[in-house]
Amino acid sequence: MSYQKKYQTIKQDHIEWFQELLGKEYVMVDMDTRNKYGKDETEDFIFPPDAVLKPSNTGQVSEIMRFCYQHYIPVTPIGARTGLSGGALSLNGGVGLSMERMNCILDIDQKNLQVTVEPGVITQVLQEEVEKVNLYYAPDPSSRGSCFIGGNLAENAGGPRAVKYGVTKDFVLNLEVVLPSGEVIWTGANTLKNSTGYNLTQLMVGSEGTLGIITKAVLKLIPLPKHNLLMLVPFSSAERACEAVSAIFRGGVVPSALEFMERDAIDWTMKYVDANISVSDEVAAHLLIEVDGSDMDLLFKECEQITAIMEEFDCGEIMFADSQAQKDTLWKLRRSVGEAVKANSIYKEEDTVVPRYELPKLLNKVKELGDHYGFKSVCYGHAGDGNLHVNIIKGDLSDDQWENELPLAIEQLFEYTVALGGTLSGEHGIGYVQREYMKIPFGDVHLGIMKRIKEIFDPKGILNPGKIFPTE
Repeated sequence: MSYQKKYQTIKQDHIEWFQELLGKEYVMVDMDTRNKYGKDETEDFIFPPDAVLKPSNTGQVSEIMRFCYQHYIPVTPIGARTGLSGGALSLNGGVGLSMERMNCILDIDQKNLQVTVEPGVITQVLQEEVEKVNLYYAPDPSSRGSCFIGGNLAENAGGPRAVKYGVTKDFVLNLEVVLPSGEVIWTGANTLKNSTGYNLTQLMVGSEGTLGIITKAVLKLIPLPKHNLLMLVPFSSAERACEAVSAIFRGGVVPSALEFMERDAIDWTMKYVDANISVSDEVAAHLLIEVDGSDMDLLFKECEQITAIMEEFDCGEIMFADSQAQKDTLWKLRRSVGEAVKANSIYKEEDTVVPRYELPKLLNKVKELGDHYGFKSVCYGHAGDGNLHVNIIKGDLSDDQWENELPLAIEQLFEYTVALGGTLSGEHGIGYVQREYMKIPFGDVHLGIMKRIKEIFDPKGILNPGKIFPTE
């Protein structure tokens, strides 16, 4: 799948064609703009496109793809640039296709509990709009205040409430997609059940912009939960905190969120957001646990059950958020951990996920590898899903250790994760930074099937090249 030699450099006549289609103000070739759209939140990588295009409708996207397909110009779909796997980096230059102008909520269907949106809609904006009519869109990644629905679809994003409600794929009914050739298809139907042919809708979700460009999405909604209760549970042992996670589910309770934060994560974040929560010296980790529903009495009973289970794992004094302000503070702390770590040090983030019962073993392996290779790690994540975000801090590591030894540690971490029944990414995707590790969970046959699917959709290899698959 090596197409790079065939790719054409964007020429002036190409720029003029794009300008005629979109208008000059939506075709940008200056270096500042190209650099801005050539990076996301993945470490410090910058891969600028040769030109940034901003279409406003499906027809324009179709024409751009048709033109680029004919001229062998690589195209990288670009959303809000909040990704953590380098999925929006223009590795081969070409066109950076920003979807930010396609940002309309087209229809909220209250009768069928559905919403139709364009890919540039910010996730939190969608949530707040449907809440106005007592409906709920549950997927809520930590960057929900800035990330786009299109990016959520591309990476199959999750977030804290995936433990009860599912990830992005569980809310997608139908997609309008522009193929690399410029043709436009709808992948499914606006129905809750569909057994008609192959499930192209779910194939597109999580395909990281390598198969087609999503221009509209029909998403499922659910009734808005009326109440929620939130508790912060301290532990003197991070391992015991992780052990307590699966015990909650075995006890018959399904929280709406169950988040893990070890001590450094919450300390660094309190400084970063200037928040103050009393944390005693012996606390090594916290679980942030939320239950939601329509019956407050039932929620109190669930909290009592959870409390009893937590006490079996030697927890400290549990803090119950007794106001919306306290809830907002706790959630702000949790959602800001990634930004706080990034502000504190150069780091790499690995998005490991295992069956939740295996979470203590995974955490112990991270610390064991840190001791062996000399790196510090800050761990947090969606414990209820077994999804552990491992932030590896450069700290005092030399450039040689960082560039040459650390990949060996990451490879061992992924091998152990897979051995536990887990996989490389729970919600961030593979993109650019994890592609060389894809041979750990998948053999040649499995990877070969994926590559042939890519070739069927994109025989010229122009759409988001260089992502997902190991270099050959």
